Amino acid sequence: MRRKKEKFITKLLNGITTLLLVGLMLFWVQGYTNASGLKFVQVSDDHFLQDAPNTTFKMIAESPKLLDDAVSQINAMPNISFVMFTGDLIDKPFEKELHAVLPHLNELNAPWYFSFGNHDVCVGGYLTKQLYLSILRENNENFIFEKPYYSFVPKKGYKVIVLDSIIDTEITANGYIYPEQLKWLDEELKNSQKDVVLIFMHVPLIEPFPSPNHYMRNAAEVRAVIEKYKNPIGVFTGHYHAAKITQVNNVLYVSTPALVSYPNAFRVINITQKRNKVVFDIQFKETRLKNIQKLAKLMVFASTIYSGEEKDQNGTFVIKR
Repeated sequence: MRRKKEKFITKLLNGITTLLLVGLMLFWVQGYTNASGLKFVQVSDDHFLQDAPNTTFKMIAESPKLLDDAVSQINAMPNISFVMFTGDLIDKPFEKELHAVLPHLNELNAPWYFSFGNHDVCVGGYLTKQLYLSILRENNENFIFEKPYYSFVPKKGYKVIVLDSIIDTEITANGYIYPEQLKWLDEELKNSQKDVVLIFMHVPLIEPFPSPNHYMRNAAEVRAVIEKYKNPIGVFTGHYHAAKITQVNNVLYVSTPALVSYPNAFRVINITQKRNKVVFDIQFKETRLKNIQKLAKLMVFASTIYSGEEKDQNGTFVIKR
């Protein structure tokens, strides 16, 4: 009887120990997943302009309202690490417009950053890239960068790289990454091979649709640098006002539509790191100003070109380590 009781107690203790170990393991895995996650927002092509009429393509007159709606939605979201504006923050490259948009952006609860678009600067104009950057530094405590391309670490295990795809020497909507910047990009990627890398720029490396007046002139060269690295990489762009998501092995190319034109949307990206894979959960957030959105849809020739298919709007994308 005593032996049976001892065996029973031993089995019971072993069972309890096993359950505790399993519980601790699940707690550790869950804790690792939560601790290594990152959530951010990408907003593109705001084209903010005061006291101006709508055009045949852009809801310029409504641009302040659309921006305020996006800011309000973002502020209601929990755990946003940062917000990235991928170019054409303002529609006309005037200093007064940049100063006018800043109070709207500074309503954000999360830190916000910026990459240049072709509408943000004018070749030979007063609002140069350096002046633009100095105004941002003076009015955004999180923006400390001296150059139009830069990097930072939003959280351990992640590297954010912001590129300047805007041509300095001619008036054009085409993009180009200059050799000095491309060399810098290569070095940044080389030093970040254990991280999830998030690259932001205005001009896409994969076109949502063909446009000889908007494409990146050395896209193949830039892609060759990025795609030679095997860690998880996301590339987030705007410019075409269109939604498109393309996965090339370990690289996810995400083109985001414009806030100022149909579908008047932005993106929320939630990244989860697991032991053998990284999961990108991408959500498509439209404006709540539905009357403006309906009018914007009437102003484009083929709305589906810009809104994209469902797979270009929302989706879960897995990149194996």
